[in-house]
Amino acid sequence: MFVNAIERVDKFTRPIHSILRNYGSTDIIPCASTMFFINDEGYAITCKHVIEGLIQPADAINNQYHNFKQEFNAITVNGNKRRSAIKALESKYGYTQDITIQIKNSFINCVDKMSQISWNLHPQYDLAVIKFEGFSSLLCSEFPVFVKGSSIIQQGKSLCRLGYPFPEFNNFQYNKNLDDIEWLGTGNDSSPKFPMDGIITRLIANGKDIFGIEMSTPGLKGQSGGPLFDKDGVIYGMQFATNSLHLGFDIVNKDITVNNKKRKVSDYSFIHLGGCIHVDIIKDFLKSLNIKFIEG
Repeated sequence: MFVNAIERVDKFTRPIHSILRNYGSTDIIPCASTMFFINDEGYAITCKHVIEGLIQPADAINNQYHNFKQEFNAITVNGNKRRSAIKALESKYGYTQDITIQIKNSFINCVDKMSQISWNLHPQYDLAVIKFEGFSSLLCSEFPVFVKGSSIIQQGKSLCRLGYPFPEFNNFQYNKNLDDIEWLGTGNDSSPKFPMDGIITRLIANGKDIFGIEMSTPGLKGQSGGPLFDKDGVIYGMQFATNSLHLGFDIVNKDITVNNKKRKVSDYSFIHLGGCIHVDIIKDFLKSLNIKFIEG
């Protein structure tokens, strides 16, 4: 049903790859999120939480760790004095083992080069507009068509999402000599696109104002920022969250037989429903920023 639509939407949907490292560890944590281009001027949309969680804080987090290392290297190496000084320095910067000290992002197949990216965050909803600056070639030549009338967005309608929930890229490493995480020109630099279809279960409202579309299937982690579309590839919204609702069909200490042996099991059942920003919210935000888009 969505074969042709996925092919169409894939032409303007892109992954954002990120790598993170926590204090005291050399392990690198890869993660992916999703964005899609709006027009040939380098505008794209994604979730506000993607910007606020990965892109916006990256420079500040990396610069803070750079400053920490400079102070760390200045500490005199003389036994107990050094250990106590290190603890004081860690306390000054608030560094513990669960604190992220480095974030690096890579925008895959977006532009040939860029001087910077800027963004506008929606004041109320989980929506952000990205603008790529300083490119000479946009690696995207087809752009989304947003559904014109929202009256057809009703319960039971089948829609699909596309995104990059599984970060299978491995083109990165920890550089021990520099105490740094870095991208490599070797290894797998891609993650597979992944569709998830479902039907509209409910519209999500803030009071009387409808701002979202609830789907019968979850949006997977990493699909945030991906488009929601119909069988023709027309855009109805953007994936931003998944809500887990308790079903009440709980099993507590139930006796079952597994491999001819008695076992006690407990299970608490939930349904996971995807939340998508409504197309009207997206279009209104783009209009407020005087960003051109296609509607039809």
